[in-house]
Amino acid sequence: MQRRDFLQLASLFTAAGSLPLLQACGQRQAQQPDAPLRIGYLPITDATPLLVAHSQKLFEAEGVAVEAPVMFRSWAQLLEAFISGQVNVAHLLAPMTVWARYGSNSPLKVLMWNHMAGSALTVAPDIAQVADLGGRTVAIPFWYSIHNVVLQYLLREQGLEVTESEQPSARQVRLVVMAPSDMVAALAAGSIAGFIVAEPFNAIAETKGMGKVLRFTGDVWRNHACCVTVVHGADVEQRPQWVQKISNALVQAQRWTLEHRQETAQLLSAEGAGRYTPHSPQALAKVLAPSAEDWGQYTASGAVRHPDWRQSRIDFQPYPFPSYTETLVQMLQQTYLAGEHPFLQGLNPAQVAAELVAPQFVQQSIAQSDSAAAFGLSALANANGQGWSRQEELAA
Repeated sequence: MQRRDFLQLASLFTAAGSLPLLQACGQRQAQQPDAPLRIGYLPITDATPLLVAHSQKLFEAEGVAVEAPVMFRSWAQLLEAFISGQVNVAHLLAPMTVWARYGSNSPLKVLMWNHMAGSALTVAPDIAQVADLGGRTVAIPFWYSIHNVVLQYLLREQGLEVTESEQPSARQVRLVVMAPSDMVAALAAGSIAGFIVAEPFNAIAETKGMGKVLRFTGDVWRNHACCVTVVHGADVEQRPQWVQKISNALVQAQRWTLEHRQETAQLLSAEGAGRYTPHSPQALAKVLAPSAEDWGQYTASGAVRHPDWRQSRIDFQPYPFPSYTETLVQMLQQTYLAGEHPFLQGLNPAQVAAELVAPQFVQQSIAQSDSAAAFGLSALANANGQGWSRQEELAA
């Protein structure tokens, strides 16, 4: 199933493979130009703003008709549903949007960041440092993921190479694509030495005593985006007011989450009214509202090496910094990726940031809700007042 999902995604990310889906999307948009909001998501904390906005009726408050969010079980299913127009708003892995836009010519637009950090490298008890992964196998959720990008950055810093060979050498780490829901069991069974993935699977491994967090990705790439909210290019062009209202609701949802972390954990859980995910409120709270004691232990163990960054396990800030997109493209060009990707090396990072992202909506949402300070953006304002800028920080 995992191999089939990857092959399905690989097909979607080619112009020929995506064409029938893009044609179906165009037909849907022509037949229903004022379609209600249809959200697609995976049951991970990356989807938090979309689910909070739905549960708190923030879309309705903006005058947007919305259907119940649809949960998918794989990135292949979610992406296919989005490209074909079955859903018109979704969260996707940031690197995946680059592949979709330039590999399959999908006219999607990144509307905003869904969240920051929210992922970790979790390992077996006998792994004390990244260097110990040499000769071992590590699972990733997808080749085009921030998880793969950050992991390979860490491995390069240790002089380790990446391979898909079933018999890696002592200076190699074998990477396998695995469904997040299978990772904890695989680690417990010893078939992998670790995995790097979105929450709450790292927290689940911890609470079950099956693994430990070796590094948080947000402690490697400061305040990095992981999943981003995407919309169709046609909606941006043909109904920008509708897109603006969605942006308004999602910005409010991120701010609400920052102020109600414990409540958000309950809301997203299997015990919540919406039953948006199958996870326990305890595992979700460990991610969304970790205790000071937990964070102290992570600092002592080395899972957090940059406490001065004041990085949360998962955080929320919607503005899509161009510097992040540019750095992401540069890092993808240095990262081993399975499959065909001839387009990648020819990409201009600044051009990708300009073409792929539509920041004007979230800028207006932040301004009209007076949320710049709440998201820590006030001190990052550009001199020309046209947005915010920052310098990306990566440190192993």
